[in-house]
Amino acid sequence: MDTIIQLFHPSHPFFYVIIAWSLIWKGIALWHAARHQQLIWFIVLFIVNTVSILEIIYLLFMKPKTKGAR
Repeated sequence: MDTIIQLFHPSHPFFYVIIAWSLIWKGIALWHAARHQQLIWFIVLFIVNTVSILEIIYLLFMKPKTKGAR
């Protein structure tokens, strides 16, 4: 248990990897939600922080499908 707590301490480099990972996925998911005018998803993704689990689920399953491949 102490090892896990040490990983999330700001002095450990893994802490910053998690923050970068989360910010990248959150940014991508928020951009897609705003682009597709999905206000509810935008608000939920903006407020809830799940270390990018919710953002990845949204990007994989919930965003609208485009008709043509670009």
